[in-house]
Amino acid sequence: MTWAPLLRLKEALGGEAELVIVGGAVRDELLGRPHADWDLATRLLPQAVMDRARAAGLKVIPTGLQHGTVTVMLEERPVEVTTFRSDGDYLDGRRPESVRMGVSLEEDLSRRDFTVNAMAMPVEGGGLVDPFGGKRDLALGLIRAVGDPLQRFAEDGLRLLRACRFAAQLGFEVEAATAEAIPKRLEVARKVAVERVFMELDKLLRGQDPVRGLSLLASSGLLDLWLPELRPMIGCGQNRHHRYDVWRHTLEVVRHAPDDSGQRWAALLHDSGKPGSRTEGQDGEAHFYNHESLSLALAGTILERLKASHLLRKDVLALIRHHGIHPEPGWKDAACRRFLKRLQDDGLSLARWGAFRLADQRGKGLGLEGREADHQQVMDRLQALACQAPPLCVTDLALGGAELMALAGRRGGPWLGALQKQLLDSVLEDPERNTAAGLAALVREWLGRS
Repeated sequence: MTWAPLLRLKEALGGEAELVIVGGAVRDELLGRPHADWDLATRLLPQAVMDRARAAGLKVIPTGLQHGTVTVMLEERPVEVTTFRSDGDYLDGRRPESVRMGVSLEEDLSRRDFTVNAMAMPVEGGGLVDPFGGKRDLALGLIRAVGDPLQRFAEDGLRLLRACRFAAQLGFEVEAATAEAIPKRLEVARKVAVERVFMELDKLLRGQDPVRGLSLLASSGLLDLWLPELRPMIGCGQNRHHRYDVWRHTLEVVRHAPDDSGQRWAALLHDSGKPGSRTEGQDGEAHFYNHESLSLALAGTILERLKASHLLRKDVLALIRHHGIHPEPGWKDAACRRFLKRLQDDGLSLARWGAFRLADQRGKGLGLEGREADHQQVMDRLQALACQAPPLCVTDLALGGAELMALAGRRGGPWLGALQKQLLDSVLEDPERNTAAGLAALVREWLGRS
């Protein structure tokens, strides 16, 4: 959205409205970062905003009148307009008991979480309103609480996690006093709804420096609050194939994983089962037998507890389920095709599996050049086989169910599924058998044995 619709709204509200852009949009504008939303604030009361906007032909939705917020549709996009307000006491660590409208812009900005989010920019242009040094902190790369961090974090427990999330998103440091206040307010963070926690963790993982954010979670105690299963990974030593312990390896995989939720969550959780499966041989070498299945169970538990979507859970679990499979040069083409089938059955593309495997290889920190060359050879071979479009499911068979029933002279039943499974296994071994004549011969053999 350009500034033009915002100017139209300013004109509709009148000269005394003092309409300003606030929050993250100002921060991102100053950083030159793209942003999806414009949040606006004004000295007008909500009813006046609604009346004047509607008089100008704009659609208005009373979305949060108790908090002074209405939504105005500009170019078919919702823009929130909130009356300058101050907040009353926070008794539940989540929301104020009351709000007071009609305060000054500076008082409104004083209730916000961090200085980089406590700036305002007049819609019609003019100087930046920055009473708490947010622009300075942007230049310094700092996340600093507005005022007393202990008070800010006592008001809303989510702010502790938001400090870590902004550090990850922006690649900033958390200012010392702000960081020191986080462990002292963990009891407030316990009150935050899990849905809000998940959204912040997801944004943290997708930030430009997720390792910074995850390290802050670990050092502040927030990791134990929401992801306690991951604490044993810290200091859990590995073997000669790894440079790092399990936690540091995990951070490196997150760093190298593609920037999407499924890949980053899978990177975070893919080795969560290693501490629980760790054993040592007689030579002192660490082993992690069956850690993939344990990691899979832990990941499912964590994502369900955080109320992640079904689609995300499915994606993450598919990546973890197959991350320990390493096709080798000795594999026959049939074994490679069966692996491609397993990926397809799990809804996982070869490219997506390959991207995650590469991140995992890079996260080991040893022999990177050889590992990457090996990975590319594996991908080239699998991609070449995939390009041949081998039959990977029963719908790829040259004969459909009706034709197989006609050949067998039988009605449908469990036998048909068993036959299709056997035919598919045969054509995975040799795709040239996947013709009408070839399958008919296999059906006759099957009938002779059944």
